[in-house]
Amino acid sequence: MSTTRPYPPGDRGHEPSGASGVPGSSEEDAPAGAAMASVTGAAAPPSRTAAAPPSRTGAGGTEAARGRQVRRLGLEGASGVVPLARDFTRQALYDWGWLPAAGADQRAAAEDVLLVVSELVTNACLHAEGPDELALACDNKVIRLEVTDRGTGQPAPRTPHRAGRPGGHGMFIVQRLCLDWGVVRAQGRPGKTVWAELGAPA
Repeated sequence: MSTTRPYPPGDRGHEPSGASGVPGSSEEDAPAGAAMASVTGAAAPPSRTAAAPPSRTGAGGTEAARGRQVRRLGLEGASGVVPLARDFTRQALYDWGWLPAAGADQRAAAEDVLLVVSELVTNACLHAEGPDELALACDNKVIRLEVTDRGTGQPAPRTPHRAGRPGGHGMFIVQRLCLDWGVVRAQGRPGKTVWAELGAPA
């Protein structure tokens, strides 16, 4: 799992460093911000530099393009952001057909998404002065979670991980449950976006 790769995982193209097990390619992938921009219908810039953040809708806004669903929730200055983010995500999972779960596998997939959202938002609260925004993007195969904050720290699983020790389990949980995750740094301003992707239920 990468904690710094500014690229989306291999299903959107080859990883330049083979980080997802795919041999390197001569062409770099679009940055994660550009991937989200394509989700929302914005054109990605032709340059190889990081794309500007896509335009936002209002709090709880929904966008759709090319078979993907995108929802955004502004969290800056909000109180009770963890339950707020979980409720917002749960409603999206209902709207996208992940819930109500038809079986144990679907139920587990939805619970994993809710747990990862909780961990990412909690991490932003504890280490980055709180989250600014939660973005969810879903297609038939993958759900992508993004939590944006203004922190400068680098999230990483605690090493070595000690299951009996209190605290420090958030990014370990994210690493274990997700297909991939990483961090994209904001350009020209403080902050970052921590993203994670989970597979859709069968």
